[in-house]
Amino acid sequence: MCLLFIFILSTLEICQSLAPRNVYTNHWAVRIAGGQEEANKLAAKYGYDNYGQIGSLEDHYHFHHSRVVRRAAFSTRGAHSFIHMDPKVDWVQQQLVKPRIKRYIKSYTRSPDSNFVHFNDPKWSNMWYIHCTDKNNRCRSEMNILAAWQRGYTGKNVVVTILDDGIERNHPDLAQNYDQLASYDVNGNDHDPTPRYDSSNENKHGTRCAGEVAAVANNSHCIVGIAYNARIGGIRMLDGDVTDVVEAKSLGIRPDYIDIYSASWGPDDDGKTVDGPGPLAKQAFEMGIKKGRKGLGSIFVWASGNGGRQGDHCSCDGYTNSIYTISISSTTENGNKPWYLEVCSSTLATTYSSGEFYDRKIVTTDLRQRCTDGHTGTSVSAPMVAGVIALALEANPLIGWRDVQHLLVKTSRPVHLKANDWKTNAAGHRVSHLYGFGLVDADGMVVEAKKWRNVPAQHTCSRMSERRTRYIRPDQTLNSTISSTGCAERTDQHVGYLEHVVVRVLIAHPRRGDLEVNLISPSGTRSQLLAKRLLDNSNEGFRNWEFMSVHCWGEKAVGQWTLELIDSPSSLRNPEVLGKLKEWTLVLYGTSEHPYQTQGTQHSRSRMLEIPSPSLEAPRPECGDQGCDGPDADHCLNCIHYSLGNLKTGRTCVSHCPLGFYDDTGARRCRRCHKGCEKCVGRTPTQCRSCRRGLYFNPLNATCSETCPAGYFTDDSKLGGLEFVQIYISGFIPFQKKSKKEGFEKGTEGLNLRDPCKLNASMGWYTVHYRPCSPHSKHSSYGYDHKALFWSRHSKLQCARICESCQEVVGHIVNRLFCVIGAVKASFWQLNHAAKFCSCIVVLCSFEQPHHIFPDQHVFLLRLPVGFSLYPEQFFLLFLVYLTLAWFQEIPKCSTS
Repeated sequence: MCLLFIFILSTLEICQSLAPRNVYTNHWAVRIAGGQEEANKLAAKYGYDNYGQIGSLEDHYHFHHSRVVRRAAFSTRGAHSFIHMDPKVDWVQQQLVKPRIKRYIKSYTRSPDSNFVHFNDPKWSNMWYIHCTDKNNRCRSEMNILAAWQRGYTGKNVVVTILDDGIERNHPDLAQNYDQLASYDVNGNDHDPTPRYDSSNENKHGTRCAGEVAAVANNSHCIVGIAYNARIGGIRMLDGDVTDVVEAKSLGIRPDYIDIYSASWGPDDDGKTVDGPGPLAKQAFEMGIKKGRKGLGSIFVWASGNGGRQGDHCSCDGYTNSIYTISISSTTENGNKPWYLEVCSSTLATTYSSGEFYDRKIVTTDLRQRCTDGHTGTSVSAPMVAGVIALALEANPLIGWRDVQHLLVKTSRPVHLKANDWKTNAAGHRVSHLYGFGLVDADGMVVEAKKWRNVPAQHTCSRMSERRTRYIRPDQTLNSTISSTGCAERTDQHVGYLEHVVVRVLIAHPRRGDLEVNLISPSGTRSQLLAKRLLDNSNEGFRNWEFMSVHCWGEKAVGQWTLELIDSPSSLRNPEVLGKLKEWTLVLYGTSEHPYQTQGTQHSRSRMLEIPSPSLEAPRPECGDQGCDGPDADHCLNCIHYSLGNLKTGRTCVSHCPLGFYDDTGARRCRRCHKGCEKCVGRTPTQCRSCRRGLYFNPLNATCSETCPAGYFTDDSKLGGLEFVQIYISGFIPFQKKSKKEGFEKGTEGLNLRDPCKLNASMGWYTVHYRPCSPHSKHSSYGYDHKALFWSRHSKLQCARICESCQEVVGHIVNRLFCVIGAVKASFWQLNHAAKFCSCIVVLCSFEQPHHIFPDQHVFLLRLPVGFSLYPEQFFLLFLVYLTLAWFQEIPKCSTS
């Protein structure tokens, strides 16, 4: 009995060590020169059907043979096999089934109790990873998606497609943004990506991922997508046999139309598989980054994997391990490592996702036009980042595939993510094997993307080790070194500053799971390329397998690189059989010059981290203890006093908060006042201390309003003297004739306004008299009924328009004209002072509300006689003259702000 038990255990061990059986399909990939017609002839000659070109791969065709067994354990022979010997066929490969696993977790769900709603979508209050609503728990929103939305970025004109088991294109939360041109059914060979329905709803995965990216906002259904105005498509390719042809086709669907491909699947996360893209899929990746998006490069986002419980390592996944993909990890709402998370050095960034049973999960769209609050795993994270990248592409459509990776490296932050291996590399980047460069920051992405300059061309420098076998002895460390100059001797290959580092190894080993592989850069940064995998009993070793690390990003390439191999034998193998390192190759990817500072030019205003060098300037006075990464105030990594958020240039360190902001001492941030306040002590409308131009300050409740409230009149004493505004409008203004009752009429000499808003076209001037608010007096009916038309330079605006009839007239004229050129001459009479003049021009064109003059714009005077007109070229020339004089301080500048 004991011998029988030992025999059974031995048999199981042998079975586990055997490679999984190949499954051959009745599909072939064939390379034929001569075009589609030649391919059709050869297909018919040998009994195949030609399914067309494989994605975007030229001269590669998908052949199918209906008389060959659909799935077989061996390759069948017959008349069709003679295609291998045809001289017109360059290459042919029968397709094998490639197991691919969707990276989500089946688990229980719970919904937080929250009534905080900004959108009318019913699940909005449950989207904890976008906004904070739960006052009972510590709430975090460091992904800053709301802030990106507030800047106006919602993914408009960006196309994202989900590579998965299909998407429910008629789902109420997806239908409005669904894009047929970004969709295809590779499994069914048609244009409808609708998933196959069954009782278990097995094919729900793609629909869930699609909702994260582009679910429609404010449609009273389900959720709000991160890029809720983006176009969303789906490639149905996981609901059937996945082969190299299927993957290559899917990766190559309309690369000039689709911007972002999101994939939340990969090889089996069982802790023992080493697998990646086949030769066709590799070509599809390369074709995408070279020719996709009209040469800017397709963007491929990949989930890092869910094999944490099986001790898997995502460096054994050739998709997340590729330099062409953006590998995304996950963290729980509290910044803990999820139980399913895999670690590896190729991970670029992280988003929130699910964790333990008590941690909240992700809400999204679900199959059969429903919603779910149970989306889980790293499947969540890839589409989240795809949505964030869509926001960045809206901010700057010209950024390339490598620019996107640079932006993620630069803007992602460690924040509260818990890991024992956080380190700072020699370029100053904080990085971890669990989380890459940290939690994505959507607001940081769009701010940096808006002002981004494309990085220099990618260079590749490759160096091979000596070709001699070195033994990997048990419980010992084998070090092998390569000394690199960064290919400085070859200008077309020179890598001065690193991006990706790839190590290609040829290793023979009796038990692959006992190996640990590390890479140490010349600057001392250690990347764990492979950790031990307890379930990996394979004796195949690594045959030209490529490991990839981003942990040296921004470092210099020159120096000695060390590959470190550690063999820790398990009890399941014979320790007398040694592993062998036969050869390894170091491949460095990067740029010859600094990616953020072109030689011979001024420093970029991007806040990218610089390579430390003795020539760096001292930190700015406003920078905190973390220093800076450039010479300007917006290059500080943290601030001594306050951080000021600016819509155009990002955050800047300041010693005090400017007008329109108040200081939040606890957070060291300048917070924006309510929209009417110039000075304030808080965000609410009742915390004003003074008002912006154009508004009255009401001392009774500390608010700002457009008119004086009942019981108040305009107070001259607050103004320091009377103020008059004179308005001039050029003649020959076309408009529709209206009745006198509507406030104006057409005259032969120009425009005449009826009382009480007269404007004599022959004179061209109208005088407005207005006062600030004061408590009620016998003149109150005169004071608080008035609204002024323009604002002046030397005092705050006290009114908005002179009277309702003027408002109707001016609004009608401006809204009807293609372009109105007017002018303002403001004269200021102050007690005991001579008259002072500030002349300004106002140009109003067909804006949405064209009669508004926007603050913070400098304007100047162009006085025109009545009936005189200018061509646009003449006006532009005068404007340039004005700017030139203003630059040299020759004429006074007049601002509307």
